[in-house]
Order: sequence, then structure tokens, then C-alpha cells
Amino acid sequence: MSRLPAPLNALPFPVIASPLFIISNPKLVITQCIAGVVGSMPSLNARPASMLDDWLAEITETLAAYNAAHPDAPAAPFAINQIVHKSNDRLEHDMAACVKYQVPIIITSLGAREDINAAAHSYGGVVLHDIINNKFAHKAIEKGADGLVAVATGAGGHAGVKSPFALVQELRQWFDGPIALSGSIATGGAVLAAQAMGADFAYIGSAFIATHEARAAEDYKQAIVDCNSDDIVYSNLFTGVHGNYLAPSIRAAGLDPEHLPESDPSKMNFGSADAKAWKDIWGCGQGIGAVTKVQSTADFVAQLKREYQEARARLLG
Repeated sequence: MSRLPAPLNALPFPVIASPLFIISNPKLVITQCIAGVVGSMPSLNARPASMLDDWLAEITETLAAYNAAHPDAPAAPFAINQIVHKSNDRLEHDMAACVKYQVPIIITSLGAREDINAAAHSYGGVVLHDIINNKFAHKAIEKGADGLVAVATGAGGHAGVKSPFALVQELRQWFDGPIALSGSIATGGAVLAAQAMGADFAYIGSAFIATHEARAAEDYKQAIVDCNSDDIVYSNLFTGVHGNYLAPSIRAAGLDPEHLPESDPSKMNFGSADAKAWKDIWGCGQGIGAVTKVQSTADFVAQLKREYQEARARLLG
């Protein structure tokens, strides 16, 4: 049994909604939390940087009011994603805002820093760090992260190439803290499977793009519904880091998804230029074949919960 620190030890449902670059916003985060899953967003989605304070105030005040009105069934906590990469010149500013509002969960990506972890721990926050292999996992925990987001093959956006079976298995040989598994998870049965493998939580992103609350173009949402795993392209061209993208958006940009050039990883950038790339080139994971309609966040989470219970019932006979 994993050691789960507060606020992870009493989640209504074992799902963390992954932070979606550009797409996640306070409305989506709040509805995710009220539906019973951890809602999250990248701090960089708030542009200009001063807007982050307003967004964090909106999220914390709305969830506090909801919890006061529903003491027997409070909302799940929320998380903010920090890109810990040298090109992110907002990191210190955004982390200070997280400390001010005592964000319950910080998700760090593309670099682990002890000072960022210490800042979250100063008020009792929990840090989960994105990793794609065992080597990076060790580094993250050594630098003070509390848990890991195991980004396996098939995950949307920046993704690894490890099988989820291999990745979680290797992590559990030495780590007994919280693990969230990312990669092609879009059903309640897949949530249960993630737990059966040894993860504590499923980490779901792409399926939430096809919700009414997501700040994505309607064509993007419909593409999630219409496409499947055959339409996913793995490339490092757009940010310098390998990730999964929807082929139709690559074609719309005038590129051939089957013949993309390699990018120089040293040119990685997570500022305004990267935002433009992600607006035009749509990140997406391989699990979208299970997404059959655009619906509300509440309805999608209710569907996950129903499928989860059905899967448990099948296993128990």
C-alpha cells in the first residue's frame, strides 16, 4: 500500500486531470474538482503573468464556498503545473503566487529543483514530478518531490516511450509513495487497470479536451471524437521534446505528419513561441478512440465512475 500524504489520501475518485497547455482554465479546473477528480492547469496558461493571481483567487474561493456548502462531500483538491525549464522566465513569479494561495498540489515538469519543492512544502503542499523513466524518477525524489507522474507511451503532449507495465513495475521496486500513471487512459476500466499495475491514480488529459469547459477550439474537440490512435504522431519538431500530436492538425499546418524533420533539443522554448505552436498543433494521446462525444466535465467524470464500478464488478465475478 502506498504512502499517500494529504491532500492525496482522501480523494473522492482516483483520477488526476492532467494540466493541458493553453486549454485548462479556472472553469475546467473547478468543474473537475467538484466532479471528484483533481483538477489542474499549467501556470503558464494565465497570460499575462499577473492574471495567475486572479485565477488562483477564483479557484480557491469557489472551491472553498462549495466545500462549505457541501461538508459531507467536498470537492477534490486542485493542482498547478510548473514548467521547471530554463526558458520559463516566469517560474519564480508563478511559484510565489502558488505559495500565496497555498495550492494543494504542485506538478513539476521538465526539471526538478529543490527550491521549488521546498516552497510547496513550506505550507504543506505536495509535489508530483513528471518522469518518463526510472533515472529521472530517482532524481526527482532525491530533490524532494513527494510523488511521481509516470508518463508512459501513448500519453498526450510530451510523452515517454516506456510501457506502463515496465515503468510502474520498475518504480515500485524502490518507491512506495504516490504514483499517477499517464498514457492512453480514457475509461473507467483503464483507471482500475492503472491501480492494478501498482499506480495510485490515473492521470487523464486528452479526454478532457473534448469537454464543454475546456478552452479548446471546437474543431480540436471534434477531432478528439473523430480520431483514434492511428491519427497520433510522435515528434520532437514542435518544442524540442518528443510528444504526441494529432495528424490532422499537422496537415492543416502544411506539414506531412509521416515525414517530419527532427528538432534540435537545445532550442527548447516554453514561452510565447511555444504557445503558438501548441495552438496550431494539437497535442493528444493514443487513448482517444474511447472518446465518442463532446460532453460536460461532470458527465464525463460520471461516466468514468460508472465504468470503473462496472470493471470492478466484472473482476469480482
